[in-house]
Amino acid sequence: MTVLVAGASGFVGRRLCPALEAAGHPVRAMTRRPGDYPGAGEAVGGDVGDPGSLDAALAGCTAAYYLVHSLDHADFTDRDARAASAFATAAAAAGVGRIVYLGGLGEDDDDLSAHLRSRRAVEHLLGATGVPVTTLRAGIIVGHGGISWEMTRQLVDHLPVMVCPRWVRTRTQPIAVADVVRYLVGVLDLPGGLGHRFDIGGPEILAYLDMMRRVAALRGRTLRALPVPLLTPRLSSRWLSLVTDVDVRTGRSLIDSMGNEVVVRDDSIRELVPFDPMGYDDAVRVALAERARAGAA
Repeated sequence: MTVLVAGASGFVGRRLCPALEAAGHPVRAMTRRPGDYPGAGEAVGGDVGDPGSLDAALAGCTAAYYLVHSLDHADFTDRDARAASAFATAAAAAGVGRIVYLGGLGEDDDDLSAHLRSRRAVEHLLGATGVPVTTLRAGIIVGHGGISWEMTRQLVDHLPVMVCPRWVRTRTQPIAVADVVRYLVGVLDLPGGLGHRFDIGGPEILAYLDMMRRVAALRGRTLRALPVPLLTPRLSSRWLSLVTDVDVRTGRSLIDSMGNEVVVRDDSIRELVPFDPMGYDDAVRVALAERARAGAA
């Protein structure tokens, strides 16, 4: 089947396109600048913010992956809603048989952050025009270039003492980006996956502080913790922008989400796409090795 990947040049998309090709699927890599796209698949022009560009990109595609979000914009909720609606409309008009969406973990009855509420809204909007949507919900994705992972790594690298607001005690279930890609490829032809939602995660549930301490240990360092329970999300995001390259707006959205526990509640995908996900320490080693190969500073 011919598969469109929206977000082909992003953190997950640039890994997904070659994996889909290796699995035997012709890939259309949708990007706003197809002439500059260096990755796998046939580069096609398209922008979810420009509905008129989507028809040609989706024409003849059997399935589509949606890996797009606008976290670095102040109005990301509205942007993401408009983009998802436009994509769903174009996919239905093109006769696409399935959309696969990578969303976020978190309980629907929890007081979800704006970021996670937006992910839920996109999930529903993608299916609003009748195209079945298969959703994979993930928490922290560990891999070189991922925003949440880079924030974790940079905090460890730059701080001998971790200032600890309340969110560092929140539990999450990190997953290696390679395993996210395996699940994304695995659900494409899955008869039982059409229109379903699946939680995905690695084998360990960890608090954010535990994640950082594990990274520090792998880097040969000791990370001390200084509890500051009254540090607000606004102050946390400004502090984060001083010690990492994550901008204040993105940092605030991420920190707000870190107040929500994001763990796997339903692991049924383990039977449908069977493999053993990578442990956290191994995922970190792979991410650090990839960063070294890329010559990152």
